[in-house]
Amino acid sequence: MPPVVSIVGKSKSGKTTVMERLVQELKSRGYRVATIKHAPLGASFDEPGKDSWRHIKAGSEATVVSSPDNVVLVKPVSQDTPLREIVRLLGEDYDIILTEGFKQEGTPKIEAHRKRAGPPLKDIGKLIAVVTDEPLETKARQFSFEGNEGLVDLLARGFIKPQKERISLYVNNNSIPLTTFPQQIITNVVVAMAS
Repeated sequence: MPPVVSIVGKSKSGKTTVMERLVQELKSRGYRVATIKHAPLGASFDEPGKDSWRHIKAGSEATVVSSPDNVVLVKPVSQDTPLREIVRLLGEDYDIILTEGFKQEGTPKIEAHRKRAGPPLKDIGKLIAVVTDEPLETKARQFSFEGNEGLVDLLARGFIKPQKERISLYVNNNSIPLTTFPQQIITNVVVAMAS
């Protein structure tokens, strides 16, 4: 599974700005990036009367709308989908997945903070950095909104490069964490079979 890092912060703190700049800088360095946006108040992606809406209303558990330039999965759910399930749906084709929101998840986090939005968030687990417009008293590394190179260096060194050659194992749609020893065995078996 690709590494996942969440961009968190209060409303109007600059989360989307941080996300856009990180994606642009990571892409300029040749990394494959996917993003996930959390919409806690709900969002509608399927308009009444459209074919995909009609498929769901007819009883389909999920539908995919495919066009020459987009693929959209529409899957009605009864509760907020766990981040790990969304990441699984995205697949393995990325060097890193950045999320906007998901502050309660156990992922490493970068907080976007602007002075005008009020004090920083409290009790954020796994906070690795803060992008801020004012100096803060925090143990997390601080970056300005202006330069992205240092923050992208942190992501590359700490998350992307250690996962560059990864093996993922899924059993019954559940990700199974692997230590080095099983990864080596699986690699050797697959290489031997391919030979």
